[in-house]
Amino acid sequence: MPSTAGQTWTVTFMDGRRQRVLLLGQQHIREQLEWSRIKTSLGTLMKRLLVLALFALSSASLAGDQATPAKTAAPAAKYGSNAAVGRTFVHDGIKLYYEVYGAGEPLLMIHGNGGSIADMSRQIAHFRTRYKVIAMDSRDQGKSGDSPGALTYEKMTDDLAALIDQLKAGPVNVLGWSDGGIEALLLGIRHPAKVKKIVAMAANLTPNEDAISPEVIALVKTMMDAAPPTPTPQDTPERRRELKVTGMMLVEPNIPMKALEGITAPTLILASDHDVIRDEHTVDIFHHIPNSQLGIFPNATHMIPFDDPATFNAAVERFLRTPFVKKNRIDDMMKSLEKMRGGGR
Repeated sequence: MPSTAGQTWTVTFMDGRRQRVLLLGQQHIREQLEWSRIKTSLGTLMKRLLVLALFALSSASLAGDQATPAKTAAPAAKYGSNAAVGRTFVHDGIKLYYEVYGAGEPLLMIHGNGGSIADMSRQIAHFRTRYKVIAMDSRDQGKSGDSPGALTYEKMTDDLAALIDQLKAGPVNVLGWSDGGIEALLLGIRHPAKVKKIVAMAANLTPNEDAISPEVIALVKTMMDAAPPTPTPQDTPERRRELKVTGMMLVEPNIPMKALEGITAPTLILASDHDVIRDEHTVDIFHHIPNSQLGIFPNATHMIPFDDPATFNAAVERFLRTPFVKKNRIDDMMKSLEKMRGGGR
């Protein structure tokens, strides 16, 4: 008998209604029956689980005070705007805002141009579990007060040194990013006794094309040229602050390369292979610091502390936790070569 599976037939019901129906093959019917059995089994299982769940809830209710209440996860700290830990102190007539997290060896973090403590959130969250993290808004930035006169990296560096004294925290490890990297190096130059180790990410010593990508200088100049030459009624304190801080990048810093030779603290110089700081300048900084190491992040930009904090933080942490040993390019190479050729591990 030929199969009628897949054919449609018209069925006439006793009340006169007609309905077209699809005839199913025997294999399909068997599959439907099997699925029906599975659904029945699942339904039975779910009912049993429901009974067990209700019993557990009832038991917990009867236990009363013996039950342990569920713990609610603490909200994440809002770094840079945390009223619970935010503090201020005055240096050079400027009220400076700072926050401290964690316990252990002190680690001072320094943000970049026009930024604030919040820019270092992904570093604070990581390092606060092992270090006493100290972070401050630079003068004319974040929650810190405005200063009269021109803004310089030396002034901001001396503010940081005053904070270290305020907290009686020195000597400290220092992690600086961009402008913060410049200030980290200046701490090593101007206040060497307050520094233990330095990590400087994407720092520059001059404001010209010897150190910075021409595109960045052009961008800053365009921003400054677009600003009115004189104050206008539309100007706000925030706008004036922004122009002051941004304009500084066209004239600052002015640190002689030779000044780096006075840094005695072990120093890690970092940058990315697509950074706004010229590769040659970064390498030159590395060569002028006696106890230094160099790290270049591949396929990354100036923003790697934000874009890839896991990679960035791991490099910083390894440097901070590992005792510094200065390598000799010939002696240490030959020792390893002899060990390798001798079958050593």
